[in-house]
Amino acid sequence: MKRYIAKKPAPDDIIRGSGNVFTDLGLPDAEERQTKLQLAYALNTIIDARRMTQAAAAAQLRLNQPKISALRHYKIEGFSVERLMTLLTALDRDIEIVIRKKPKSRAAARISVVAG
Repeated sequence: MKRYIAKKPAPDDIIRGSGNVFTDLGLPDAEERQTKLQLAYALNTIIDARRMTQAAAAAQLRLNQPKISALRHYKIEGFSVERLMTLLTALDRDIEIVIRKKPKSRAAARISVVAG
């Protein structure tokens, strides 16, 4: 029986990522971090589309301007997934959570955010 040893990738090899940079970096709570990032992106997209200043966004979202600045720069450590979803509803967005069985073709279940 032949044994195959995986070759260590060379520095210039291209390695396909998992789709979650936090997982690829080996960070804890990678799924939650990715979800928060996607929710923050949706919030920032809406704020940009409405051409809101940080002060206007702070007033509508009932946050102070430094929190809006953190959100705008994706410094989301102080925000929970629930809080980010609540901010989206304050910007007239519905949140829909769908739970379904993962496909057999994928090794692990995942959380994803689809903004539209």
